[in-house]
Amino acid sequence: MKKLTKILATLTATSFMALSATHAFADETMQLQFQTHHAATSLQGKALLRFAELAKEYSNNTIQIEMHTSSSVVNASEAFEAASMGIIDGDATGAGYITGKNPAFQFYGDIMGGYSKPEQLLGWYADGGLKLANTLYEKYNMHLIGVFVATPEALSSTTPLKGIADLKGWKFRSPPGMESEIFEKLGAGPVVMPFGEVFTAMSAGTVSGADASTLAVNKGLGLYDIAKYATYPGFHSMPIEHITVNLDKWKAMSDAQHAALEKAIATIDPEVIKESTEADQKAAAELTKQGIVLEDWSTEDRKKFREAARKVWAEWATRSPEAKEAYDSHVAYMKKIGILD
Repeated sequence: MKKLTKILATLTATSFMALSATHAFADETMQLQFQTHHAATSLQGKALLRFAELAKEYSNNTIQIEMHTSSSVVNASEAFEAASMGIIDGDATGAGYITGKNPAFQFYGDIMGGYSKPEQLLGWYADGGLKLANTLYEKYNMHLIGVFVATPEALSSTTPLKGIADLKGWKFRSPPGMESEIFEKLGAGPVVMPFGEVFTAMSAGTVSGADASTLAVNKGLGLYDIAKYATYPGFHSMPIEHITVNLDKWKAMSDAQHAALEKAIATIDPEVIKESTEADQKAAAELTKQGIVLEDWSTEDRKKFREAARKVWAEWATRSPEAKEAYDSHVAYMKKIGILD
């Protein structure tokens, strides 16, 4: 918080003050400062830079977004708060960073074990999920413009991961929260540690695996120099990237400007899925040639994982009224599309 507090104290002297826009001059050019934790060279970073360009194009140059990458303004965990306070104008990280504000944000950050395809998750947002999300986001003076999603993540391991049975006693690097709770129920031993320590821990045998990212990203990180097994296609985690804006800024925009921002996200959505899918497929082919074993879990094991996950979802649903609403909505949609009994 020190970084955030310092910026707040010197707000009037910084260059991050956006041009004021009123309802009377709703189509006046708005210069907005957004931040993401992603690097400019990453899949998500490139997508967000393209989003900024498209927003300018679709709004006839009346929305000009400077997308700050690699958390160059505030810490990633502070971006949402900074945007809600007006220090910056938009946050492009993910709801997983703000579950401490309300557990309901977990259901907008990653529905662990729920959806197996990005299109399914985007379908939920289109089917009322976005509207429901904003009943939560706007309580924190933020508006959720939309989301985009890459392919499901892959688990990496030094030991075989053919199915549920192999999770018994499997120690791996895991993020805290819902994921750790799900894997614990299945007999695994999640260990929360900074990602930078994973390579040493796997080499020393302290942990046998890691949950990091998609197959392609894991390969780029060098995980398969140590790990010889991976789950692919992935199923356990599919983080949601949100694009949010300060609610006061959103209200100051015209309907046409709202539409421009929403269209920009709708444009990058399929592009991200396509690029992520192709990158994973390329990585899978290269890893197979290297002798890495790609474990494609059976339908039965995937169902067992989802059943375990559902119990944890239900527990999280008791933690706030908004979490219960999000949980009920997801479960209803999953039943609607036939992936949950």
